[in-house]
Amino acid sequence: MITGMGIISPLGLNVATTWDGIVNGRSGVDFITAFDSEGFDTRFAAEVKGFDPESYLDRKDARRMDRFAQFAAVAAQQACRQAGLEPGGVDPYRVGVIIGSGIGGIGTLSQQHEILLARGPKRVSPFLIPMMLGDMASAQVSMVTGSMGANYCAVSSCSSGADALGQAWAMIRRGQEDIVLAGGSEAPVVPVAVAGFNALRALSRFNEDPTKASRPFDIQRDGFVMGEGAAVLVVESEESANRRGIPALAEILGYAATSDAYHLTEPMASGESAARAISKALEEAGVDPSEVDYVNAHGTSTPLNDRHETMAIKVALGEDAYRVPLSSTKSMTGHLLGSGGALEACFCVLAMEHSIIPPTINLNEPDPDCDLDYTPNQARSQELNVTLSNSFGFGGHNSVLVFGKAGMAS
Repeated sequence: MITGMGIISPLGLNVATTWDGIVNGRSGVDFITAFDSEGFDTRFAAEVKGFDPESYLDRKDARRMDRFAQFAAVAAQQACRQAGLEPGGVDPYRVGVIIGSGIGGIGTLSQQHEILLARGPKRVSPFLIPMMLGDMASAQVSMVTGSMGANYCAVSSCSSGADALGQAWAMIRRGQEDIVLAGGSEAPVVPVAVAGFNALRALSRFNEDPTKASRPFDIQRDGFVMGEGAAVLVVESEESANRRGIPALAEILGYAATSDAYHLTEPMASGESAARAISKALEEAGVDPSEVDYVNAHGTSTPLNDRHETMAIKVALGEDAYRVPLSSTKSMTGHLLGSGGALEACFCVLAMEHSIIPPTINLNEPDPDCDLDYTPNQARSQELNVTLSNSFGFGGHNSVLVFGKAGMAS
Protein backbone atom coordinates (compact mmCIF):
# COMPACT_ATOMS: atom_id res chain seq x y z
CA MET A 1 0.00 0.00 0.00
CA ILE A 2 0.97 3.65 -0.38
CA THR A 3 1.08 5.61 2.88
CA GLY A 4 2.86 8.84 1.91
CA MET A 5 3.76 10.99 -1.10
CA GLY A 6 6.09 13.89 -1.79
CA ILE A 7 6.35 16.02 -4.91
CA ILE A 8 8.64 18.70 -6.30
CA SER A 9 7.30 19.68 -9.73
CA PRO A 10 7.02 22.48 -12.28
CA LEU A 11 3.57 23.18 -10.80
CA GLY A 12 4.61 23.40 -7.16
CA LEU A 13 6.90 22.38 -4.33
CA ASN A 14 4.51 19.98 -2.64
CA VAL A 15 1.63 17.61 -3.35
CA ALA A 16 -1.20 20.06 -2.69
CA THR A 17 0.07 22.88 -4.91
CA THR A 18 0.96 20.50 -7.72
CA TRP A 19 -2.43 18.80 -7.63
CA ASP A 20 -4.21 22.16 -7.62
CA GLY A 21 -2.34 23.05 -10.81
CA ILE A 22 -3.28 19.74 -12.41
CA VAL A 23 -6.98 19.99 -11.55
CA ASN A 24 -7.14 23.55 -12.85
CA GLY A 25 -5.27 22.80 -16.06
CA ARG A 26 -2.31 25.10 -15.44
CA SER A 27 0.82 24.80 -17.54
CA GLY A 28 4.19 24.64 -15.79
CA VAL A 29 6.02 25.39 -19.04
CA ASP A 30 7.82 28.67 -19.71
CA PHE A 31 10.99 30.04 -21.27
CA ILE A 32 14.18 28.55 -19.82
CA THR A 33 15.75 30.50 -16.95
CA ALA A 34 18.50 28.01 -16.00
CA PHE A 35 20.75 29.10 -18.88
CA ASP A 36 20.78 31.41 -21.89
CA SER A 37 18.89 29.42 -24.53
CA GLU A 38 19.57 31.84 -27.38
CA GLY A 39 20.45 29.82 -30.48
CA PHE A 40 18.73 26.62 -29.29
CA ASP A 41 15.93 25.17 -31.37
CA THR A 42 13.90 24.83 -28.16
CA ARG A 43 14.01 27.73 -25.69
CA PHE A 44 11.48 26.55 -23.11
CA ALA A 45 11.04 23.80 -20.50
CA ALA A 46 8.95 22.90 -17.46
CA GLU A 47 11.31 24.09 -14.74
CA VAL A 48 10.82 23.81 -10.99
CA LYS A 49 10.32 27.36 -9.74
CA GLY A 50 11.38 28.93 -6.43
CA PHE A 51 13.21 25.88 -5.11
CA ASP A 52 15.84 26.75 -2.48
CA PRO A 53 17.43 23.50 -1.28
CA GLU A 54 18.95 25.19 1.76
CA SER A 55 15.44 25.88 3.04
CA TYR A 56 14.97 22.13 3.46
CA LEU A 57 18.43 20.59 3.75
CA ASP A 58 21.65 21.24 5.67
CA ARG A 59 23.57 23.88 3.75
CA LYS A 60 26.75 21.87 3.38
CA ASP A 61 24.89 18.72 2.42
CA ALA A 62 22.77 20.57 -0.15
CA ARG A 63 25.85 21.98 -1.85
CA ARG A 64 27.23 18.48 -2.29
CA MET A 65 24.14 17.26 -4.12
CA ASP A 66 23.24 17.67 -7.77
CA ARG A 67 19.86 19.31 -8.27
CA PHE A 68 18.22 15.96 -9.05
CA ALA A 69 19.35 14.57 -5.69
CA GLN A 70 18.15 17.71 -3.89
CA PHE A 71 14.70 17.27 -5.42
CA ALA A 72 14.57 13.62 -4.35
CA ALA A 73 15.73 14.29 -0.80
CA VAL A 74 13.09 16.97 -0.24
CA ALA A 75 10.30 14.95 -1.86
CA ALA A 76 11.25 11.97 0.33
CA GLN A 77 11.08 14.11 3.46
CA GLN A 78 7.57 15.20 2.49
CA ALA A 79 6.50 11.61 1.88
CA CYS A 80 7.91 10.45 5.21
CA ARG A 81 6.09 13.21 7.07
CA GLN A 82 2.77 12.20 5.55
CA ALA A 83 3.44 8.55 6.35
CA GLY A 84 4.44 9.36 9.95
CA LEU A 85 7.90 7.88 9.44
CA GLU A 86 10.43 9.16 11.94
CA PRO A 87 13.98 8.03 12.74
CA GLY A 88 13.84 5.33 15.40
CA GLY A 89 10.18 4.63 14.76
CA VAL A 90 10.84 1.53 12.67
CA ASP A 91 13.71 -0.91 12.10
CA PRO A 92 15.91 1.06 9.64
CA TYR A 93 17.17 -2.17 8.07
CA ARG A 94 13.58 -2.92 6.99
CA VAL A 95 13.25 0.38 5.09
CA GLY A 96 14.61 0.39 1.53
CA VAL A 97 15.08 3.14 -1.06
CA ILE A 98 14.71 2.91 -4.85
CA ILE A 99 14.87 6.21 -6.74
CA GLY A 100 14.86 6.03 -10.52
CA SER A 101 16.61 8.52 -12.78
CA GLY A 102 17.17 8.50 -16.50
CA ILE A 103 20.21 10.78 -16.70
CA GLY A 104 21.17 11.49 -13.08
CA GLY A 105 23.57 14.32 -12.33
CA ILE A 106 23.97 15.59 -15.87
CA GLY A 107 24.01 19.19 -14.63
CA THR A 108 27.07 18.63 -12.43
CA LEU A 109 28.82 16.62 -15.12
CA SER A 110 28.21 19.32 -17.72
CA GLN A 111 29.37 22.10 -15.40
CA GLN A 112 32.54 20.30 -14.34
CA HIS A 113 33.39 19.40 -17.92
CA GLU A 114 33.34 23.10 -18.75
CA ILE A 115 35.70 23.74 -15.82
CA LEU A 116 38.02 20.99 -17.05
CA LEU A 117 38.23 22.54 -20.51
CA ALA A 118 38.58 26.12 -19.27
CA ARG A 119 40.77 25.73 -16.18
CA GLY A 120 42.39 22.30 -16.32
CA PRO A 121 42.05 18.94 -14.52
CA LYS A 122 43.17 20.14 -11.09
CA ARG A 123 40.21 22.49 -10.83
CA VAL A 124 37.59 19.75 -11.24
CA SER A 125 35.54 19.32 -8.07
CA PRO A 126 36.26 16.30 -5.84
CA PHE A 127 32.48 16.01 -5.57
CA LEU A 128 31.98 15.53 -9.32
CA ILE A 129 31.67 11.75 -9.15
CA PRO A 130 29.50 11.50 -5.99
CA MET A 131 27.22 14.21 -7.39
CA MET A 132 26.80 12.94 -10.96
CA LEU A 133 26.19 9.22 -10.35
CA GLY A 134 22.65 8.09 -11.05
CA ASP A 135 22.33 6.31 -7.71
CA MET A 136 23.08 9.43 -5.70
CA ALA A 137 19.44 10.51 -5.38
CA SER A 138 18.73 7.14 -3.80
CA ALA A 139 21.84 7.38 -1.62
CA GLN A 140 20.96 10.87 -0.42
CA VAL A 141 17.38 9.84 0.36
CA SER A 142 18.76 6.95 2.36
CA MET A 143 20.95 9.30 4.37
CA VAL A 144 18.42 12.07 5.03
CA THR A 145 15.77 9.54 6.13
CA GLY A 146 18.03 7.05 7.93
CA SER A 147 16.81 4.19 5.71
CA MET A 148 19.28 1.28 5.85
CA GLY A 149 17.63 -1.44 3.77
CA ALA A 150 18.26 -2.07 0.08
CA ASN A 151 19.25 1.16 -1.67
CA TYR A 152 19.63 1.51 -5.42
CA CYS A 153 18.67 3.36 -8.60
CA ALA A 154 16.37 2.06 -11.32
CA VAL A 155 17.55 3.24 -14.74
CA SER A 156 15.15 2.52 -17.60
CA SER A 157 14.86 5.87 -19.34
CA CYS A 158 11.37 7.31 -18.97
CA SER A 159 10.14 4.16 -17.23
CA SER A 160 12.60 4.57 -14.34
CA GLY A 161 10.18 5.99 -11.76
CA ALA A 162 7.48 3.46 -12.59
CA ASP A 163 9.97 0.59 -12.41
CA ALA A 164 11.21 1.85 -9.03
CA LEU A 165 7.65 1.60 -7.71
CA GLY A 166 7.13 -1.79 -9.31
CA GLN A 167 10.30 -3.16 -7.77
CA ALA A 168 9.39 -1.68 -4.38
CA TRP A 169 6.01 -3.42 -4.54
CA ALA A 170 7.71 -6.71 -5.46
CA MET A 171 10.24 -6.42 -2.61
CA ILE A 172 7.48 -5.92 -0.07
CA ARG A 173 5.46 -8.83 -1.47
CA ARG A 174 8.57 -11.03 -1.06
CA GLY A 175 8.90 -9.90 2.55
CA GLN A 176 12.33 -8.40 1.84
CA GLU A 177 11.36 -4.99 3.24
CA ASP A 178 8.52 -3.55 5.31
CA ILE A 179 8.76 -0.11 3.71
CA VAL A 180 10.38 1.22 0.54
CA LEU A 181 10.76 4.89 -0.36
CA ALA A 182 10.35 4.70 -4.12
CA GLY A 183 10.04 7.14 -6.98
CA GLY A 184 12.07 9.14 -9.43
CA SER A 185 14.01 12.36 -9.79
CA GLU A 186 15.38 14.33 -12.71
CA ALA A 187 17.05 17.70 -13.35
CA PRO A 188 17.86 17.69 -17.07
CA VAL A 189 17.32 21.35 -17.97
CA VAL A 190 20.94 21.99 -18.95
CA PRO A 191 22.42 23.01 -22.31
CA VAL A 192 23.85 19.65 -23.33
CA ALA A 193 20.60 17.78 -22.59
CA VAL A 194 18.42 20.27 -24.45
CA ALA A 195 20.85 20.28 -27.38
CA GLY A 196 20.97 16.49 -27.38
CA PHE A 197 17.21 16.03 -27.43
CA ASN A 198 16.99 18.74 -30.10
CA ALA A 199 19.48 16.78 -32.19
CA LEU A 200 17.15 13.79 -31.90
CA ARG A 201 14.28 16.04 -33.00
CA ALA A 202 12.39 14.85 -29.94
CA LEU A 203 11.57 18.21 -28.34
CA SER A 204 8.79 20.57 -29.31
CA ARG A 205 9.99 23.76 -31.01
CA PHE A 206 6.83 25.78 -30.44
CA ASN A 207 8.68 28.81 -29.07
CA GLU A 208 5.75 31.09 -29.95
CA ASP A 209 3.86 30.10 -26.78
CA PRO A 210 5.58 27.62 -24.44
CA THR A 211 2.41 27.03 -22.41
CA LYS A 212 0.82 25.46 -25.49
CA ALA A 213 3.86 23.44 -26.60
CA SER A 214 2.96 20.20 -24.80
CA ARG A 215 -0.16 19.07 -26.64
CA PRO A 216 -0.55 15.29 -26.42
CA PHE A 217 -2.84 13.61 -28.95
CA ASP A 218 -3.32 16.88 -30.88
CA ILE A 219 -2.68 16.82 -34.62
CA GLN A 220 -0.31 19.81 -34.24
CA ARG A 221 1.96 18.17 -31.64
CA ASP A 222 5.63 18.38 -32.57
CA GLY A 223 7.56 16.85 -29.69
CA PHE A 224 7.76 16.63 -25.92
CA VAL A 225 8.57 19.40 -23.44
CA MET A 226 11.44 18.68 -21.07
CA GLY A 227 10.54 18.89 -17.38
CA GLU A 228 12.28 18.47 -14.04
CA GLY A 229 11.33 17.48 -10.52
CA ALA A 230 10.85 14.49 -8.24
CA ALA A 231 8.14 12.32 -6.73
CA VAL A 232 8.70 9.85 -3.90
CA LEU A 233 6.08 7.50 -2.49
CA VAL A 234 6.13 5.43 0.69
CA VAL A 235 5.28 1.87 -0.33
CA GLU A 236 4.52 -0.21 2.75
CA SER A 237 3.24 -3.63 3.72
CA GLU A 238 -0.25 -3.78 5.19
CA GLU A 239 1.16 -5.33 8.37
CA SER A 240 3.63 -2.50 8.86
CA ALA A 241 1.06 0.22 8.26
CA ASN A 242 -1.41 -1.42 10.64
CA ARG A 243 1.30 -1.80 13.27
CA ARG A 244 2.08 1.91 12.99
CA GLY A 245 -1.58 2.94 12.80
CA ILE A 246 -1.11 4.69 9.44
CA PRO A 247 -3.97 4.70 6.90
CA ALA A 248 -3.35 3.76 3.28
CA LEU A 249 -3.73 6.37 0.56
CA ALA A 250 -4.11 3.69 -2.11
CA GLU A 251 -3.00 0.19 -3.09
CA ILE A 252 -0.59 -0.91 -5.77
CA LEU A 253 -2.53 -3.76 -7.31
CA GLY A 254 -0.25 -4.78 -10.16
CA TYR A 255 2.89 -4.03 -12.15
CA ALA A 256 4.39 -5.39 -15.35
CA ALA A 257 7.14 -4.48 -17.79
CA THR A 258 8.04 -5.55 -21.31
CA SER A 259 10.62 -4.62 -23.93
CA ASP A 260 9.99 -3.72 -27.56
CA ALA A 261 13.36 -5.17 -28.69
CA TYR A 262 12.82 -2.93 -31.70
CA HIS A 263 14.53 0.49 -31.80
CA LEU A 264 16.59 2.78 -29.55
CA THR A 265 14.15 5.68 -29.61
CA GLU A 266 11.03 4.73 -31.57
CA PRO A 267 8.17 2.68 -30.09
CA MET A 268 7.20 -0.61 -31.73
CA ALA A 269 4.98 0.32 -34.66
CA SER A 270 2.19 -2.14 -33.76
CA GLY A 271 2.07 -1.19 -30.07
CA GLU A 272 2.05 -4.92 -29.29
CA SER A 273 4.72 -4.91 -26.60
CA ALA A 274 3.22 -1.94 -24.75
CA ALA A 275 -0.19 -3.62 -24.97
CA ARG A 276 1.29 -6.78 -23.48
CA ALA A 277 2.66 -4.76 -20.52
CA ILE A 278 -0.81 -3.31 -19.88
CA SER A 279 -2.45 -6.73 -20.10
CA LYS A 280 0.15 -8.37 -17.85
CA ALA A 281 -0.20 -5.62 -15.23
CA LEU A 282 -3.99 -6.03 -15.20
CA GLU A 283 -3.62 -9.80 -14.97
CA GLU A 284 -1.18 -9.44 -12.06
CA ALA A 285 -3.67 -7.12 -10.36
CA GLY A 286 -6.60 -9.45 -10.96
CA VAL A 287 -8.39 -6.59 -12.72
CA ASP A 288 -10.55 -6.98 -15.83
CA PRO A 289 -10.39 -4.19 -18.46
CA SER A 290 -14.04 -3.49 -17.67
CA GLU A 291 -13.00 -2.48 -14.15
CA VAL A 292 -10.47 0.20 -15.17
CA ASP A 293 -11.81 3.68 -14.40
CA TYR A 294 -8.96 5.92 -15.62
CA VAL A 295 -5.65 5.67 -17.49
CA ASN A 296 -2.86 8.19 -16.96
CA ALA A 297 -1.29 7.92 -20.40
CA HIS A 298 2.41 8.22 -21.10
CA GLY A 299 1.23 10.83 -23.60
CA THR A 300 4.47 12.60 -24.43
CA SER A 301 3.17 14.83 -27.25
CA THR A 302 5.48 13.24 -29.81
CA PRO A 303 3.92 12.16 -33.11
CA LEU A 304 4.91 8.50 -32.76
CA ASN A 305 4.32 7.88 -29.05
CA ASP A 306 0.77 9.20 -28.85
CA ARG A 307 -0.37 7.26 -31.89
CA HIS A 308 1.25 4.00 -30.84
CA GLU A 309 0.14 4.30 -27.23
CA THR A 310 -3.42 4.75 -28.45
CA MET A 311 -3.04 1.55 -30.48
CA ALA A 312 -1.63 -0.31 -27.47
CA ILE A 313 -4.50 0.77 -25.22
CA LYS A 314 -7.01 -0.42 -27.81
CA VAL A 315 -5.31 -3.80 -28.08
CA ALA A 316 -5.06 -4.26 -24.31
CA LEU A 317 -8.47 -2.96 -23.26
CA GLY A 318 -10.49 -4.03 -26.29
CA GLU A 319 -13.93 -2.45 -26.48
CA ASP A 320 -13.36 -0.84 -23.06
CA ALA A 321 -10.70 1.42 -24.58
CA TYR A 322 -13.44 3.73 -25.86
CA ARG A 323 -15.20 3.77 -22.48
CA VAL A 324 -12.25 4.51 -20.19
CA PRO A 325 -11.23 8.17 -19.80
CA LEU A 326 -7.54 8.88 -20.31
CA SER A 327 -5.39 11.96 -19.90
CA SER A 328 -1.81 13.07 -20.29
CA THR A 329 -0.75 15.21 -17.35
CA LYS A 330 2.49 15.86 -19.25
CA SER A 331 0.47 18.52 -21.06
CA MET A 332 0.90 20.52 -17.82
CA THR A 333 4.06 19.22 -16.17
CA GLY A 334 6.14 18.53 -19.25
CA HIS A 335 8.02 15.25 -19.44
CA LEU A 336 10.05 14.61 -16.29
CA LEU A 337 11.92 11.75 -17.99
CA GLY A 338 12.88 9.19 -15.32
CA SER A 339 10.73 10.92 -12.73
CA GLY A 340 7.57 10.99 -14.84
CA GLY A 341 6.23 7.57 -13.89
CA ALA A 342 6.50 8.32 -10.17
CA LEU A 343 4.84 11.73 -10.51
CA GLU A 344 2.03 10.24 -12.56
CA ALA A 345 1.58 7.48 -9.99
CA CYS A 346 0.88 10.23 -7.47
CA PHE A 347 -1.70 11.69 -9.84
CA CYS A 348 -3.42 8.30 -10.08
CA VAL A 349 -3.63 8.15 -6.28
CA LEU A 350 -4.90 11.73 -6.03
CA ALA A 351 -7.44 11.18 -8.79
CA MET A 352 -8.99 8.33 -6.80
CA GLU A 353 -8.85 10.28 -3.54
CA HIS A 354 -10.60 13.34 -4.98
CA SER A 355 -12.76 11.61 -7.62
CA ILE A 356 -11.31 13.85 -10.33
CA ILE A 357 -9.99 12.91 -13.76
CA PRO A 358 -7.17 15.30 -14.73
CA PRO A 359 -7.44 17.02 -18.09
CA THR A 360 -5.23 16.92 -21.15
CA ILE A 361 -4.73 20.59 -21.89
CA ASN A 362 -3.94 22.03 -25.33
CA LEU A 363 -5.97 19.29 -27.01
CA ASN A 364 -7.87 21.40 -29.51
CA GLU A 365 -7.61 19.44 -32.77
CA PRO A 366 -7.37 15.70 -32.07
CA ASP A 367 -5.28 13.51 -34.32
CA PRO A 368 -7.72 11.23 -36.19
CA ASP A 369 -5.50 8.29 -35.20
CA CYS A 370 -5.94 9.28 -31.54
CA ASP A 371 -9.66 8.73 -31.13
CA LEU A 372 -10.11 7.82 -27.46
CA ASP A 373 -11.48 9.93 -24.60
CA TYR A 374 -8.46 12.00 -23.52
CA THR A 375 -10.42 14.35 -21.18
CA PRO A 376 -9.68 17.45 -23.26
CA ASN A 377 -8.93 20.74 -21.50
CA GLN A 378 -11.22 20.37 -18.47
CA ALA A 379 -10.99 18.12 -15.42
CA ARG A 380 -13.96 15.84 -14.87
CA SER A 381 -15.59 14.61 -11.65
CA GLN A 382 -16.04 10.85 -11.51
CA GLU A 383 -15.79 8.12 -8.89
CA LEU A 384 -12.58 6.17 -9.48
CA ASN A 385 -11.69 2.82 -7.94
CA VAL A 386 -9.04 1.47 -10.32
CA THR A 387 -6.48 3.58 -12.19
CA LEU A 388 -3.65 2.64 -14.51
CA SER A 389 -0.42 4.47 -15.35
CA ASN A 390 1.66 3.90 -18.49
CA SER A 391 5.38 4.71 -18.72
CA PHE A 392 7.32 4.02 -21.90
CA GLY A 393 10.96 4.89 -22.53
CA PHE A 394 13.81 5.07 -25.02
CA GLY A 395 15.32 1.64 -25.36
CA GLY A 396 11.91 0.01 -25.74
CA HIS A 397 10.93 0.03 -22.05
CA ASN A 398 7.22 -0.43 -21.30
CA SER A 399 6.19 -0.27 -17.63
CA VAL A 400 2.63 -0.24 -16.31
CA LEU A 401 1.25 0.17 -12.79
CA VAL A 402 -2.30 -0.54 -11.59
CA PHE A 403 -3.64 1.26 -8.53
CA GLY A 404 -6.76 0.74 -6.45
CA LYS A 405 -8.50 2.57 -3.65
CA ALA A 406 -7.31 1.65 -0.19
CA GLY A 407 -8.67 -1.71 0.95
CA MET A 408 -9.11 -3.26 -2.50
CA ALA A 409 -6.23 -5.72 -2.12
CA SER A 410 -7.20 -6.98 1.32
